[in-house]
Amino acid sequence: MITINAMGKACPEPVTMTKAAVDKGAEELEVLVDNPISATNVKRFLESKNFRVQLQDDEGRLKLTAEQKTPPPPQVPVPAVAPVPSPEPRPMEGEGSAVLITCKTLGQSDQELGEILMKGFLGTLSQMDTPPAVLALMNEGVKLALFDSSTCDHLKNLEKKGTTVLVCGTCTNHFGITNSVGVGTISNMFEIVESLNRAGRILSL
Repeated sequence: MITINAMGKACPEPVTMTKAAVDKGAEELEVLVDNPISATNVKRFLESKNFRVQLQDDEGRLKLTAEQKTPPPPQVPVPAVAPVPSPEPRPMEGEGSAVLITCKTLGQSDQELGEILMKGFLGTLSQMDTPPAVLALMNEGVKLALFDSSTCDHLKNLEKKGTTVLVCGTCTNHFGITNSVGVGTISNMFEIVESLNRAGRILSL
């Protein structure tokens, strides 16, 4: 059992420390963190890597115990067949794109106009036939995901169409609004950067 002490570590260190141990072949882990956002992010990461995770809260000291699940039995080899020519790759569209939003207005010169434009932008984006694969909200952009925001429903519509909405947990914690987020997944810098890096195109606002 490997113990990772991430107490007091800022995002995304708890996840990156855990990833480093997993990359080295660790199959049993104990991760210590001191806030719910870090615990949630580490838990999601480990589960994505096929770990079984238990979370214990000892008066603010959060401990995640993880064990690698038994890998599935190897599949019976399929007899070789003549290769089928691959179709020509089609151009990358919405499924390979990502949107990064770091403010709650579109433009800075006029606050009221900027809010109207941002609402219109997200509303139009949610009506696209090929919405982005990922929409990441950071800095003041996280306020677009609040329950009472005029943009929350547009983000929910994007989720229904398959867009992954990632909301920066460090940012919501900074603004004291984590419990008021009404859409998306509270995420971390590591996951956001990794998702943006996989995208074929990135639009930044």
